[in-house]
Amino acid sequence: MEPLLIITNCPDEEVANAIALALVEEKLAACVNLLPRVQSVYRWQDAVESASEIPLLIKSTAACCAAIETRIRELHPHQVPEIIAVPITHGLPAYLNWLAEETLQ
Repeated sequence: MEPLLIITNCPDEEVANAIALALVEEKLAACVNLLPRVQSVYRWQDAVESASEIPLLIKSTAACCAAIETRIRELHPHQVPEIIAVPITHGLPAYLNWLAEETLQ
């Protein structure tokens, strides 16, 4: 089991809640944290943009990563949503075991 922290940003609470709920209900993620709004500054189509977004921290596994990407792309309104996966190399063993038990393997 390879645990991952997957990060995405959503344009509003409605999208953030829909993605979080879908991922947990479908056992693609053990837990999703919805963080307070952040201000993002980025370049898109040759212009510098600024947007208020809701970050999601998705705790899952490498086995679920492709399905998570698919679900985010289905539920997210942006043409190219941010989806970044970071390996979890260390963690409380009991927590990582729970994470594995709560996701599809």
